[in-house]
Amino acid sequence: QVQLVESGGGLVQAGGSLRLSCAASGRTFSTYTMGFFRQAPGKEREFVANIRWSGGMTYYADSVKGRFTISRDNAKNTVYLQMNSLKPADTAVYYCAAARLAIALYSYEYDYWGQGTQVTVSS
Repeated sequence: QVQLVESGGGLVQAGGSLRLSCAASGRTFSTYTMGFFRQAPGKEREFVANIRWSGGMTYYADSVKGRFTISRDNAKNTVYLQMNSLKPADTAVYYCAAARLAIALYSYEYDYWGQGTQVTVSS
C-alpha cells in the first residue's frame, strides 16, 4: 500500500514557477514509477510526466517538455515536479500517482493516487 500527498500548488503569474512535491508512505516507494497528471475543468485527466524507480529515465508530455522537470529522492520517499515558464493553459488540479509498471503513460496503469493540488496560472 502506498499513500501519496501532494503539496506546493498555488496561484502564480504567467512566466512564473512552482515546485510540486509528492510525499509517499510505504517501504516499496523506490520500486514504483511515479507520475504526475493534471485535470482542468471540463477536460479529461492528462499525463504530464513520469520517472522510473531509479530516477534515470523520465518522460514528458509534449506540452510541458522543456519547461517541467520531474525528479525523485528515494531516501525521502518524495517526487518533485519543477514547473517553469508557466502558462494559463497549465491551470489544473495536479495529481501524483504511483505505478508498478515500469512504463506507465496512462492513468489506468497507475495503482495509487494522491488527492491533488490546485495550480492556477494567471495571465
